[in-house]
Amino acid sequence: MKKWLIAVLAALMFLTACSAGAVEPMSRYGDEIQDFEVTNQNDETFTREDMDGKVWLLSFIFTNCATVCPPMSQNMTAVAQELEEKGIEDYGIMSFSVDPEVDTPPVLTEYASWYDIPQNTEWQFLTGYDYSFIRGFAEDNFKTIVAPPPKGSNQVTHGTAFYLIDENGTIIKDYAGVDSGDNKFPQAEVVSDVEKLVEQKEEEK
Repeated sequence: MKKWLIAVLAALMFLTACSAGAVEPMSRYGDEIQDFEVTNQNDETFTREDMDGKVWLLSFIFTNCATVCPPMSQNMTAVAQELEEKGIEDYGIMSFSVDPEVDTPPVLTEYASWYDIPQNTEWQFLTGYDYSFIRGFAEDNFKTIVAPPPKGSNQVTHGTAFYLIDENGTIIKDYAGVDSGDNKFPQAEVVSDVEKLVEQKEEEK
């Protein structure tokens, strides 16, 4: 009886440890990202299928952004730099422009050059669609807003979160992409979650 009890307790401890190490989807997520076909900064086609088998971080930005986008992109760069230091490579980053008419591939290439992105990091800066697409894509997949600039302005309204997507294209969770009041950018959490998903994917091979 005692041996049986010890075995049960050991199994429960193992399951608890595994659960504690997992990255659980937030309740508002858990669906797969919808199909898309867009263009990256190298003027190459990038599709939903190109995501398969890799963990991804995703953001919404635009190059004329005068407020949140530069710190968002700098924070994402810091994540990429820390992941490189840890030797984590099997992941990618997607930044969808919310101002696609302005953000052509050459403009996005210049924008990317402003940041010290590690050489081995796959960072897709994406455009090649209309405003209607990006508004629906952001709302339908990520429950976030993209709204046109007010009259007399070129500043698009958009969410500042980063999103974590697993190797199957399932949206897992979001993070504050920039400091806002007491809500600070959780760099350590983002890095840890990407590392966990990459390691989990490798273990399942």
